[in-house]
Amino acid sequence: MKIKILTLFPEMFDGFLTNSIIKRAIAKKIVKIQIINIRDYTKDKYGRVDSAPVGGGAGLIMKCQPIIDVLKKNSTKNSTKIMLSPRGTQFSQSMAHVLSKEKEIILLCGHYEGIDERVNKYIDKQISIGDYILTGGELGSMVISDAIIRLLDGAIANESTEQESYENGLLEYPQYTEPYDFNGDKIPDILYSGNHQAIAKWRQKQSLQITKQNRPDLFNKYELTKQDKKLLDEGNKKASWELAAIEKGKKFIK
Repeated sequence: MKIKILTLFPEMFDGFLTNSIIKRAIAKKIVKIQIINIRDYTKDKYGRVDSAPVGGGAGLIMKCQPIIDVLKKNSTKNSTKIMLSPRGTQFSQSMAHVLSKEKEIILLCGHYEGIDERVNKYIDKQISIGDYILTGGELGSMVISDAIIRLLDGAIANESTEQESYENGLLEYPQYTEPYDFNGDKIPDILYSGNHQAIAKWRQKQSLQITKQNRPDLFNKYELTKQDKKLLDEGNKKASWELAAIEKGKKFIK
């Protein structure tokens, strides 16, 4: 997969490209990321890429000429051209999955007070990462790229992506590491039971409760199964299957 990011500030991506999962994905040739400087395409004799808005107003607007030229020069028949914009569809995990199937994505980062309206007709879609304003689209393009790359085959273990928040419409269940008892705060005994079916049911129960409490908007969209309803009805009480698993696993607790 190719990701091309069009920006006025290429240096902002230095750390992004040289750390963690992104760095490994690039090294393994799972993804190729190209940072393209919009300034290199301006025809303004003073090298400017922005100008005051026609009709008056605050700040500066990115000029259409360098953006349109950089899009034309770097687009192919496989390119999906995306503008980071408050007008766009809000980014989500499901959208990340869709975009991860593309062969090539071009992300256009705005800056200053916005982009000349005439650029819009050269764009395939607009995306917003949330209802707030950033200085530019650079951070948003990193968010989108990161979410997409980690879904590509070989970037990380498949199990890691399958059991994350949002993947099944719920927030993820609680996770723990040793020691069992840290300052009196103990890991739930059921996780030591070795009963994978009981652990899976406990984790689903926790996901349901956590989502209902913290993200009711997500919970209301989630289609509950009969098993989910049963788990929710149990509330904070331990069911017979849970108690049995805990009793069986007590000998493993250190």
